[in-house]
Amino acid sequence: MKKKIAIGSDHAGFALKEKIKKWLQEQGYAVSDFGCFSAESCDYPDFAEKVAKEVAKDRNTIGILFCGTGIGMCIAANKIKGIHAALIHNEFTGRSAREHNNANIICLGARVINFATAKKAISAFLNAEFQGGRHSRRVKKIKRLER
Repeated sequence: MKKKIAIGSDHAGFALKEKIKKWLQEQGYAVSDFGCFSAESCDYPDFAEKVAKEVAKDRNTIGILFCGTGIGMCIAANKIKGIHAALIHNEFTGRSAREHNNANIICLGARVINFATAKKAISAFLNAEFQGGRHSRRVKKIKRLER
């Protein structure tokens, strides 16, 4: 069974979010869009919060966030307890976010990554599994920092 995906963006990430949403749906994923819903200027923390809270309450949901650089979304999402958001740029960082960090949200910068690269990076993340082992020790230390 494919995981559910919660997505969100600000105005800078809106166009890429829309393309990725359509592509994910074509791949058979259940996608919930938490906004924004236009290219009109808005604030990324509002949408990072909505997606992060959804992911935090449902272990079967992962999140994908888009803004201009991905940085703001990543910072904001990581403020929500239980969220391990990772900024990704390519297949390697997408795969590593899952395999090494057990990320449950990925963030992409629409002004620094194109649609083709975004698809590859997201696919790498979605098809990877947390490797555990030495990485488990490190993820547990991150979780302790949340307390």
